[in-house]
Amino acid sequence: MVILFVSAGLAALAVLGGLHWYAYRRLVRDTTNGPGPVRRLGAAVFVAGPLLMVGAVASERAGAPFWLQRTLSWPGFLWMPLGLYLVLALLAGEFVRPVLRWALERRAAGRRETGGAGSPAVTGQAEPRESVRPASGTAPAGTERPGPAEPAASPEPEGPAEPAGQAEPTGEAGPAEPARSAEPGAGAEPAEPAGALRAPSRRLFVSRVVGGAAAAVAVGTVGHGTYGVLRGPGVKRVTVPLAKLPRSAHGFRIAVVSDIHLGPVLGRGFAQKVVDTINSTQPDLIAVVGDLVDGSVKNLGPAAAPLAGLRARHGSYFVTGNHEYFSGAEQWIREVRELGIHPLENARTELAGFDLAGVNDLQGESEGQGPDFGKALGDRDRTRACVLLAHQPVQIHEAVRHGVDLQLSGHTHGGQLWPGNFVAAAANPTVAGLERYGDTQLYVSRGAGAWGPPTRVGAPSDITVVELASREA
Repeated sequence: MVILFVSAGLAALAVLGGLHWYAYRRLVRDTTNGPGPVRRLGAAVFVAGPLLMVGAVASERAGAPFWLQRTLSWPGFLWMPLGLYLVLALLAGEFVRPVLRWALERRAAGRRETGGAGSPAVTGQAEPRESVRPASGTAPAGTERPGPAEPAASPEPEGPAEPAGQAEPTGEAGPAEPARSAEPGAGAEPAEPAGALRAPSRRLFVSRVVGGAAAAVAVGTVGHGTYGVLRGPGVKRVTVPLAKLPRSAHGFRIAVVSDIHLGPVLGRGFAQKVVDTINSTQPDLIAVVGDLVDGSVKNLGPAAAPLAGLRARHGSYFVTGNHEYFSGAEQWIREVRELGIHPLENARTELAGFDLAGVNDLQGESEGQGPDFGKALGDRDRTRACVLLAHQPVQIHEAVRHGVDLQLSGHTHGGQLWPGNFVAAAANPTVAGLERYGDTQLYVSRGAGAWGPPTRVGAPSDITVVELASREA
């Protein structure tokens, strides 16, 4: 088992290193003329980025001093999405490169065909010129007067000898340098024809265009996704009809919030935004369905303090997520209770019109505190509607067996970073939204915060107001 774990770790590092080498080569090495400060700077960035990323994850999981976690988290976690979208954009650019090179070759071929006389720089050949010598008097520059000692100059026939003053071909595939004036004393060169500027090679030009576009797309995507998280979650509203819900409970509103992930990046200010957003919906009940924090009460107690301001007519309830067991679940259960939130540890409470139950997260099994559906639901009256709080959507199958009407979950983040939604879909029955499993409905929130990078792409954060509807109404 240890050998398998080490092998998997080495394979992951090899893949990580290979992707970073590919991005460095395309973005730095292929866009520069040779060794120099730009390449050295690029190499430093592509070495420091992944090291900071690994350091950010390791420091959080190892419980490093909180100041060190905060120092590493911003650059390290932001490198995750930046590196991801750089690689994706560069891979897309591989399809653009041959098309762009073909277009440039066509353009160059067209110039060679239509350049004509007087365009030696376009055709790549210098035209023969008449030999000239200094003129006296008022003769125009660049002409000869026949004198008594020699006849007027005439065009030289082609031969091994080169006419006096003729420009030599450049010997390069690109445009040739125009001939310089043979007039003595002429200090300035004539302007080069259009299209004859000394530009980087075609390959270098294409690499710079594709690399620059890829960098702009990656930075813009990560910037927009980060802004979306930091400004706070939006509000979604979903109506869920329940067959057993009495008319008296019709319109009961539950504010579902999951995956806040308070930690080294998202702190007290973010928690206050979440509280303000929830309270603005004026819910009847608040359900916090796990992954509240990424850290200890000692480090994050002040960040979680605004949760004491949650307001709902029937109170606030909490169940653990997998990250609570990475952070010390027992201490956080005590903390949320002091904040006025009621933990449901494999427990149930009866409300007017339906039962509200909650089970621990599957990660609790590592500490002997896993989910116990029998304890939470075994002796209930099945003629009453039941709403279950369970962090992970995979717990839906147990909920179906126990006759739950509606399960409220989080955990998936909706994938958080596209194309992560495909990975989340492979591990969860529902990634986001409302789906039915037999007689049980499952609603999965995308979450209010973000784990790791404070960035979301294709999966905006949300707080969902679930409105229960009675079919009798």
